[in-house]
Amino acid sequence: MGRGQRGDRKPRVVVADAERLLASARVVVGDHRGAVDEVGRAVAALRGRLVRGELDAIPVARLKDVTDGRLRVGALEAAGITTVGQVRDATVYSLQLLPGIGAQTAAQTVAAAGQIAAAAERTVAVRLDVDDQDALSTTLVVALHRLVVAGPEAARADGVARQVVDEVAALVDTARPARGFVRGLFAGRRRRQEALLAVDRLDELLAEFEEQAVPLLFAQASADLLRPPASEVEAWTDFEHRSAEFYAVLSAIGELGPSEVDAAEGFLPEELSDQVRAEPLDVSRCTVSLRGYQAFGARFALRQKRVILGDEMGLGKTVQAIAAMAHLRTRGSSHFLVVCPASVLINWTREIESRSTLRAYRVHGQEREAALAEWLDAGGVAVVTFDGLRRLEVAPDLAVAMVVVDEAHYVKNHAAQRSQAVAGWTDRVERVLFLTGTPMENRVEEFRSLVHYLRPELLPTIHNGSAAAGPKAFRKAVAPAYLRRNQQDVLAELPEVVHVDEWEDLSPTDFAAYRAAVAEGNFMAMRRAAYADPAGSAKLQRLREIVEEAAANGRKAVVFSFFREVLATVGDALGGRVFGPIDGSLAAERRQDVVDQFAAVPGHAVLLAQIQAGGVGLNIQAASVVILCEPQVKPTMESQAVGRAHRMGQLRRVQVHRLLAADSVDQRMLEILRAKSRIFDEYARRSEVAETTPEAVDVSEQSLAVRIVEEEQVRLAAVPRDGTGGAAGG
Repeated sequence: MGRGQRGDRKPRVVVADAERLLASARVVVGDHRGAVDEVGRAVAALRGRLVRGELDAIPVARLKDVTDGRLRVGALEAAGITTVGQVRDATVYSLQLLPGIGAQTAAQTVAAAGQIAAAAERTVAVRLDVDDQDALSTTLVVALHRLVVAGPEAARADGVARQVVDEVAALVDTARPARGFVRGLFAGRRRRQEALLAVDRLDELLAEFEEQAVPLLFAQASADLLRPPASEVEAWTDFEHRSAEFYAVLSAIGELGPSEVDAAEGFLPEELSDQVRAEPLDVSRCTVSLRGYQAFGARFALRQKRVILGDEMGLGKTVQAIAAMAHLRTRGSSHFLVVCPASVLINWTREIESRSTLRAYRVHGQEREAALAEWLDAGGVAVVTFDGLRRLEVAPDLAVAMVVVDEAHYVKNHAAQRSQAVAGWTDRVERVLFLTGTPMENRVEEFRSLVHYLRPELLPTIHNGSAAAGPKAFRKAVAPAYLRRNQQDVLAELPEVVHVDEWEDLSPTDFAAYRAAVAEGNFMAMRRAAYADPAGSAKLQRLREIVEEAAANGRKAVVFSFFREVLATVGDALGGRVFGPIDGSLAAERRQDVVDQFAAVPGHAVLLAQIQAGGVGLNIQAASVVILCEPQVKPTMESQAVGRAHRMGQLRRVQVHRLLAADSVDQRMLEILRAKSRIFDEYARRSEVAETTPEAVDVSEQSLAVRIVEEEQVRLAAVPRDGTGGAAGG
């Protein structure tokens, strides 16, 4: 928009406004750079200590390996220099003073130690441990906390600010002769014309930046980045609850070594990796920071258009899909479709709306028609089940920008009705993203079946020989359509704990059992009602899916419940390698024996444990998948149970799945306990005694039960007997 269109603003006003915006942009760049540099210094100090620890543990004899055995280290050992770390502390001159070491040997020794130190620098991973809050780690946590609290908007503000500096600074210099008569008089005719053109361009840019709310973005970013540093207790407490966000910031700042880059990019061919990295990704509509490998996954989906994202469970496939859709939304696309099993329907809607500004519509159940109508009218993300997709009727000319199919291995059988429904949509939509956590390397026919929907022209190149050559060779062979990363390849901070709340709907029979329990005022029956009908239990179905995916990845799982009856139901449903249950009837001395038998089994197995018995005193680090069948009255009970797996000796990232029923006792408990958790956080920051005195902050079972039973009796009084009233929880 030119000056004439904006009311013929005077050149000096335009230039003054541009100078103010430019100054704000430079402040944001400086503030963000200062925060990043603070983290960088803390990382360097912590990494330096880690490298020193590595070098102090390496015998000096290993220097011979670097020099192909040419270096003799006997004189060093005789002089009391026994580690590579000691050599790094020395100089060529100081080594020459030792008996038997000449100038050439001293120089070779120092150079060899330098090579080992450089290798250690590339390989050590910076990890933060809440149980080891030393000074260097604390400095890093506090520095990271500033950027975590500022959120992804701060990084976006920095990017926009750099754009403003690049585009506006030169224009302001060119436009200055237009600010006044005298200044223009001495500038000459050509400079005056250039100045007026620059003013027009500045006026256009200012209008664009104003429309994008850039001044507000800068103001908020500066306010966030200049807040006083958090206290050490506050920073560590936030890290404990939001470790993934801290590590996301850390990975965005840190340098990745060549091997780590290859792993993060799924070992794709170099040419394809270069193309994917160059693909634009606008994350302005995302409300969480993406890890480097997650941003690469979103770019891969955008660049290749029709692909399978097969990342291992827990790496955030959902977030990558959301990021891709959010990018397309910024480019003008309006309608998106997610197809998933009913067991993860609620999770998808919650994830979309908590991790982006996209609107999600649950096109399922009693509100299906209303949700569909609103999605068609307003746009956003429609989330449907496989069965619901068969009944989804939309105009042929509706422009759906992307279809995401979760648990895509559900459609490997092309003859099934749900597979045919998916095929219909993949034929009409340009961009399709299949998600599956099941590794495809050993399921070539299943993989070929999925590729048939997306890139049938690749089928002749995919055969059993591709997989026989190994996973990396297989991934390179199928690179145009498949990206998979494993936890151990891309998460340098392993192990960490990732908590996932799995929301499900009560089945009609479970709902009937739940209503009866509420009418009786039976709090315990309410808590286990979601398993009343094993054949139709949504919780049990989701539990099976989690266990199946754990089995496909060779992971062991531990299932906790408060109730023996629930564990018995789970055991009957799973079969196979199930150990336990560990419960109150099992002698304490026998419990660890059961755990040891579970741990000794190669590969996948499942351990059942009553949370009161298995949640304390046992070492279950063989399990890296933890399933909580229902929320617990005492949060400390859950954390202690998770702590059985997430402890010293755990080499794998721990995935915690808490199964929850929507509009039920589970939801009421979380609402009450969440408020209590805030009190706990404040209490913990005031008193170190809190951690050793859980009864000071836990809710009593009796008071919680009375409150929830009363609230549920009132709520369900308005719901018809068949449970179709759609009454919202409150």
